Amino acid sequence: MKIVECDYFVVGSGMAGLMSAMHLASYGKVIVATKGRLQDCNSNFAQGGICCVMDESDNFDKHARDTMIAGAWLGKSEVVHKICEHAPEGIKDLIDCGVKFNKKEDGSWDLTREGGHSARRIFHAGDITGEKCESAMIRKIKKMSPVSLREQTIVIDLIMTKRIGIEGENRCVGAYVLDKVSGEIYAIKSPNTILATGGCGKVYLYTCNPDTATGDGIALAWRAGAKIENMEFIQFHPTCLYHPKAGRFLISEAVRGEGAILVNKHGKSFMKKYDPRGSLAPRDIVARSIDSEMKRTGDDCMFLDIRKKGEKYLKERFPNIYAKCLSFGIAMAKDLITIVPAAHYTCGGIQATIDGVTSIPGLSAVGECASTGLHGANRLASNSLMEALVCARLTAARLGPHPEKFTKPIEIPSWRIGQAVPSDEAVLVSHMWDEIRRLMWDYVGIVRTNKRLQRAAHRIKTLRKEIRDYYFRYLVTPDTLELRNLAVCAELIVKSAMKRKESRGLHFTLDYPKMSKTPRQTVLPGYKG
Repeated sequence: MKIVECDYFVVGSGMAGLMSAMHLASYGKVIVATKGRLQDCNSNFAQGGICCVMDESDNFDKHARDTMIAGAWLGKSEVVHKICEHAPEGIKDLIDCGVKFNKKEDGSWDLTREGGHSARRIFHAGDITGEKCESAMIRKIKKMSPVSLREQTIVIDLIMTKRIGIEGENRCVGAYVLDKVSGEIYAIKSPNTILATGGCGKVYLYTCNPDTATGDGIALAWRAGAKIENMEFIQFHPTCLYHPKAGRFLISEAVRGEGAILVNKHGKSFMKKYDPRGSLAPRDIVARSIDSEMKRTGDDCMFLDIRKKGEKYLKERFPNIYAKCLSFGIAMAKDLITIVPAAHYTCGGIQATIDGVTSIPGLSAVGECASTGLHGANRLASNSLMEALVCARLTAARLGPHPEKFTKPIEIPSWRIGQAVPSDEAVLVSHMWDEIRRLMWDYVGIVRTNKRLQRAAHRIKTLRKEIRDYYFRYLVTPDTLELRNLAVCAELIVKSAMKRKESRGLHFTLDYPKMSKTPRQTVLPGYKG
């Protein structure tokens, strides 16, 4: 079996992964592995922008307070303040990569505002901020010789010393990976593995996430024994375009930030009866309100009304969104925009510090797959890319000058296929994939109950056993690996939700409708097998 060695092994090519790799490149050899193309990630689809206090009328304390309020006071205050304070460094890193954020005619930054924010503090590059940031970062990192980029490479499992028979402290020493093009399985050996794999939005039937969002890093870390935190908090974006051919297209929160109002099919606004902030309430409140209105009226969707802004403004401020809506026969300046909530962001994940430290030596986690304490029970709009940039920089600052090193020779055993054979039952994978996503949507969605969670827990336990049997019987494939990871994340979400006996932020249950006075984190132990 081929073994490739490096100083730093980064899994994931979103902004958290690429920024980690760029900062680590000056310290040693870096390998970045991603299971698709470099741009196949959630970061690339981000429309709204990146939070950063830059206006004189704003300050870090205000940003931190908005973040804590949106997170239903479950965020960790010190973490929130520190990440907010480091945001300008992240913006500078992107500018150095060549990102051109929008400016006003006078040369000042054209900052926008989104739900839950008390001030304009969102840097944006039109309405395709993520795509422009990713493109600039990819161009830069391709010129960095210490960085090896491996696309179409999916991680099978992390390599732990305990599992390969090495005594002493159990630590991560790399991973077994599958080359999706050649089918080759080999090992990447490294004393420093950094997971930046994004979230698990595809665990739900309706999501605005790309197909790559199958929770791989969270599942890998859990199987390796890492602690997992706050997985019950799955954010549903309130305004996903509702159209049979629209797929997973988002109507950015910035549209509401610039004056769009949520209305029913009669054009009547309804958000004020749910929250005094109206259409600019945080996402958890807006998503629940839309869900409630849809169930109350029996309508398939609700609507956004931004007609008052006019065609010229909308074309200039939201060119991509305007064009996409128009392609489906919706003229934003004349028509109401049809919207529904969809699974969007994983607020919990691998328990980690802001500089990436997890409960496993040799393993770091950054970005959406990590739970640092920034988001609490609900993510404030545009805080995600800020967190990715800041935590990538801080993780590299920790690992770069003082990297983990092997204290003794490590022999990586060859990957064993045992009695596994090629599968002639691939239909089972697609069927189990579909069943998980449907039951998660029906039983573990925006509104939950004990009975729904119990039903979900029972079925997922059975499905995980079936998936395990399938995994060991047949040769591994990318679809099998993603299904395996998706099932783990589903179970972690359900277990976490069942442990929380209150309603807080994104976790709303009819059995415990009130929020408890004492905030607490939900921590699940890693797999001990």
